[in-house]
Amino acid sequence: MREEEKKKVMNTEKEFLRSAHPIEPAMRAQIMDALRDIEAKNDVSVLFACESGSRGWGFASPDSDYDVRFIYVNRLPWYLTVRPRRDVIEVPISGDLDINGWDLRKALGLMRESNPTLLEWLRSPIVYRDDMVAMPRFRALSEAVFSNARGWHHYSSMAKKNFREHLQAGEVRYKKYLYVLRPLLAARWIRSQPGVPPMRFADLAQRTLDAARDATLIDEINALLEVKMRAAEAATSPRWPGIHAFIESELAANAAEPVTPLPQAEEAGLDAFLHETVLRFDKQEQEAAHG
Repeated sequence: MREEEKKKVMNTEKEFLRSAHPIEPAMRAQIMDALRDIEAKNDVSVLFACESGSRGWGFASPDSDYDVRFIYVNRLPWYLTVRPRRDVIEVPISGDLDINGWDLRKALGLMRESNPTLLEWLRSPIVYRDDMVAMPRFRALSEAVFSNARGWHHYSSMAKKNFREHLQAGEVRYKKYLYVLRPLLAARWIRSQPGVPPMRFADLAQRTLDAARDATLIDEINALLEVKMRAAEAATSPRWPGIHAFIESELAANAAEPVTPLPQAEEAGLDAFLHETVLRFDKQEQEAAHG
């Protein structure tokens, strides 16, 4: 994208940051059918399912995939074996639909490690399934055991790696800028306040950037988003100088001063939650079987 076109886009009607989460009704119906099919074929119950990736972040391109991720609970006998069993369900990609999920015990183990992927799922703005009993407590546990040091290290390292690998050429893919900006702003969030950062990019930016002080940067990010959201996934442009300068400055600040670790809650609640949830679904299964 050339300089004159950038300026034209930047002068359109302003909002803090552009965002869109397009899910066609027919695709939503297909996803719900797929989740029911997964439950039937694998004898599991899906507790939670959401959109991950660019649709969840709010900057999908017209040809972006649907990245559906879910958490499921197995029946009680599955957990009572000596040999470990496969704890993921992966469905072959079909058209634009990419769908897979994790068993509850695996998900809780990843929660204990403050796994950012899991934490982002829980904060997705697009939710297809959400168990009303289990998931509020699951989210509360994720906040309680979150390690700000692990989260910050993950995001700052991801930003540094993506910058080094994808933003060094004169011509770069639009989405690669966002793959650096998003983790940088997540790291900034974690540095400034306790708790897990939001998944939605617009929310993250609004709560880490200042509308007055960062106005020029925000305009340029909005221009990038506007073009990215109507271009193909592989589309490229010359460097965006304001965004590039911000990234370099933020990476330098992260290198100079790592985040200070905060206290974490005890992990005992994770075992109790697993126990109670597995037994609840086992009881429901037995009651259904006996009419």
